[in-house]
Amino acid sequence: MFFIYPFYPIYSIYPPYSIYDMLRLSIKNKSRIYFVLRSSCSIFAQAKKGNVMRKTVLLMVMIAIATNLFAQKIQVINLWPKGAPNRNGVANDTAKVWLYLPADKKATGRAIVICPGGGYQGLAMDHEGHEWAKFFQNMGITAMVLKYRMPHGNPEVPISDAEEAIKLLRRNAMQWHIKSNEVGIMGSSAGGHLASIVANIAERNAKPNFQILFYPVITMMQGYCHQGSHDNFLGKGNQKRKEKNYSSDMLVTRTTPKAWIALSDDDNVVEPSNGANYYMELYRHDVPASLHIYPDGGHGWGSRLSFKYHIEMIMELKAWLDSF
Repeated sequence: MFFIYPFYPIYSIYPPYSIYDMLRLSIKNKSRIYFVLRSSCSIFAQAKKGNVMRKTVLLMVMIAIATNLFAQKIQVINLWPKGAPNRNGVANDTAKVWLYLPADKKATGRAIVICPGGGYQGLAMDHEGHEWAKFFQNMGITAMVLKYRMPHGNPEVPISDAEEAIKLLRRNAMQWHIKSNEVGIMGSSAGGHLASIVANIAERNAKPNFQILFYPVITMMQGYCHQGSHDNFLGKGNQKRKEKNYSSDMLVTRTTPKAWIALSDDDNVVEPSNGANYYMELYRHDVPASLHIYPDGGHGWGSRLSFKYHIEMIMELKAWLDSF
């Protein structure tokens, strides 16, 4: 498998990317290109502008296409083949997952369920789902992108989908080379709410071992919540008991799994206080957590390279994953 690294003198650790991803990143940042062939020997190459650059780019694109087609192992699975245990009022609505398996020799045993965001009315499946799955797959982590059903006022619908996805990974742990005690959950925006709720209320085989949250919706309390997510998840109107029961910051205990949280200070869609307050509750309950607040970027950047702090964010995430 090929990996490519751009040269940034201030960094000594680089996240694993496919050639295609890092090629885009290098061109975007107008950097010189360095690549490493991980085999019995390492080959370093540097390309400058001009004919050499164009030829190098063409060669790398061809290699990237062939390598990615060979390396990616993806399965699409119906989450409820015998029917879901609950309903949201939408006929024929189904939940399914895309399973990204790393190469057997590269598998670390770790796995993660990815919950894209969308305000509980749709799903940003690409930059908050599949693109992240490829990143984790390249790290040797089994990734499962979850297309969960929309709640339409019944919160148990998406929660049961997320819990079943975690159970599915553990049921197939031997076949998919997964360690049952290294299964995590990740979510962005409303998907971050779903991930954090499951992290706190799930039990036994449905409870994740770690959580990764991007600009998450955390609270359902009126006046502080993301109103669209609130209304789609619980239904419109004040429902104080339900709002408290589904506010993740109010559910934290000492058994809540460790967390990595990232958001932007200028997010005007989901207030940054959501993620910050969740971190404070984790800290108060002695739960290991890492909070990363970037100066700007707004909301919904996900895996997009256009996010100004994409490189820093990726490196901080990788460092955290390597810490346990």
